[in-house]
Amino acid sequence: MTDSRVCARFHRAIELIGTRWSGAILRAVVTGHHRYAHIKAAVPGLSDTMLATRLRSLEVDGLIERSVLATSPVSVEYHLTRMGRELEPILDSLVAWSHTWITLPAGEEDRDDDHPS
Repeated sequence: MTDSRVCARFHRAIELIGTRWSGAILRAVVTGHHRYAHIKAAVPGLSDTMLATRLRSLEVDGLIERSVLATSPVSVEYHLTRMGRELEPILDSLVAWSHTWITLPAGEEDRDDDHPS
């Protein structure tokens, strides 16, 4: 019999991007939303508290970096790290899979920027 246990690295990775809101936040940053307000607007239903919490955890986990811009007033932007950028094709594949297999509730619309290019 072969060892059928789930790989510990895979399990950690899926938990990392599968934490509620994390995948959607990463997708927002991938699609060009770099400022806090833009990320929040791109992810319907995301509260300020949860966005701040997830941004901090994604930064600690090494997927995004926070940049403070020397503007007046000070601006903050979030960008993917190399580790985060390497998730882009995986997120694109998940978007494509979702368009094939996930049915939306009545009245909920797809967003054009969610379609892979």
